[in-house]
Amino acid sequence: MLLSQLSFRALWTPELAFALLSIALLYIWFARKKGRPILFLLGLCALYIGWGSPFFVAGHVMMTFHMLQMVFTYFIAVPLLLLGIPKSWYIFLDAKLPAKKIRHFFWHPIVALLLFNGLFSFYHVPMIFDTLMQAPFLHSGYQWLLLGASALMWWFMLAPLPNGYKLPDLRRIFYIFANGLLITPACALIIFAPEAMYATYTDPLIWSKVMAFCLPGNVGPDALLSLFGGPRSMTFFDARTDQQLAGVLMKVFQEIVYGTMIGYVFKQWLKKEKLQDGEMTISDIPRH
Repeated sequence: MLLSQLSFRALWTPELAFALLSIALLYIWFARKKGRPILFLLGLCALYIGWGSPFFVAGHVMMTFHMLQMVFTYFIAVPLLLLGIPKSWYIFLDAKLPAKKIRHFFWHPIVALLLFNGLFSFYHVPMIFDTLMQAPFLHSGYQWLLLGASALMWWFMLAPLPNGYKLPDLRRIFYIFANGLLITPACALIIFAPEAMYATYTDPLIWSKVMAFCLPGNVGPDALLSLFGGPRSMTFFDARTDQQLAGVLMKVFQEIVYGTMIGYVFKQWLKKEKLQDGEMTISDIPRH
C-alpha cells in the first residue's frame, strides 16, 4: 500500500499543521469571549483534513478521497470558520476596507452564486483537472481561489454580520436551493459518464508525475512506477466506479449540508414571523 510507505511529512504536512495551530493560538488570544471558539477551531480542523491529512495524498490515488477533500474544505471548514469569527472583526474590516462601491459589486449574491459553482464545475472538466493536477503552483492557486469563492458563497447563506449584505430569509432559502441546483450538472457528469474521464486516475505516466509532486525528497515518476505500477494497483475498485462514488458522495454531502441550512434559515424565518405577530398583537390592545 502506497500510504503505508510514505514519510510522516508526506502524510501529515506538519508545516500546514503548524500554520493552522498558530492561527488557532492567535484566535484564542485575541478573540477570547468575542467569537465562537469551538466553531472556529473545528473549522481549522476540517481545513487541515482537507488540505493536510492523508486525505490529500489519497486524493491523488482515488477520486473518492479527492471529493472528500472538497467536502471538508469548502462545505464544512468554510462555514465553521465564518461562524467562528467575531462580528466585531467583520464590522472593523467593513469600515476599514477601501473601494466600497467595487466591493458591493463583487460582494453580491448572484456573483457569489455563479462564481463558486462555476469554478467548481470548471475545475472538474477532465482536461482542466488533469492540467491543474500536473502543475502544483496552478493547482494551489486554484484551490485558494475556490476557498475565497466558497467563503463568498457561504457569506450570503450564513449572514454572519448584521445588515452586512444580508438576504431576506425567504430569498436566502431560494439562494441555498439555487446553489444545490447549479452544482448538480458537475456531479451528474462525474456520476453518469460512460467511462473514467480523468487521466490522473487512469494513466500511469500522468499519475506518477502527479504523485511525485506530493512526495518530499527526490522520488521521481519512474521510481513510483517501478515501485507501485500505477494508480489501479492500490485502489479498492475500478476507475469508473471510483469516479461514480466520488460524484455521489459530493452530491449527497452537499444535499445534507444545504438541506440543513434551509431548515435552519426556515426556522429563523418562522421565529421572526411569530415575534412580529406577537408585537402587533400587543400594540393593537386598546389603552385605557
